[in-house]
Amino acid sequence: MAGNITFTMIKPDAVRAGNIGAILKMINDAGFRIVAMELTRMSKAKAEKFYDIHKERPFYGELVDFMTSGPIVAAVLEKANAVEEFRKLIGATNPAQAAEGTIRKLFAASIGENAIHGADSDENALREANFHFATSSMFDKSGNCVG
Repeated sequence: MAGNITFTMIKPDAVRAGNIGAILKMINDAGFRIVAMELTRMSKAKAEKFYDIHKERPFYGELVDFMTSGPIVAAVLEKANAVEEFRKLIGATNPAQAAEGTIRKLFAASIGENAIHGADSDENALREANFHFATSSMFDKSGNCVG
């Protein structure tokens, strides 16, 4: 059964470009409810830990540098089948391949600077939400806010 939360970050490129409001409007208009949100700047240590899964990949260092280059907006979103629905809304990682009307088609400049992150599974959505918003688990296995 699909979960009812997902995790997202509006990335530094989109924040720098002044696109926070437009992206949040698209998220709300798509029927997502924001249950947690924070404008913050990730430290290098936090970014390294968050992206640890990519540590052996050649883009890891560039990814950490990019994600610490400016503020981000981290958010937990709620909607039925949240991860899958949000992945449709944000579009393909490569904005040139993203569907018309998706966040990345409208706001991303490149594969590397693609405006927004979206969790890729229910498990990662919970892990990422708890990573950013609580020292102990804020969301249970069903995606319900418990903290």
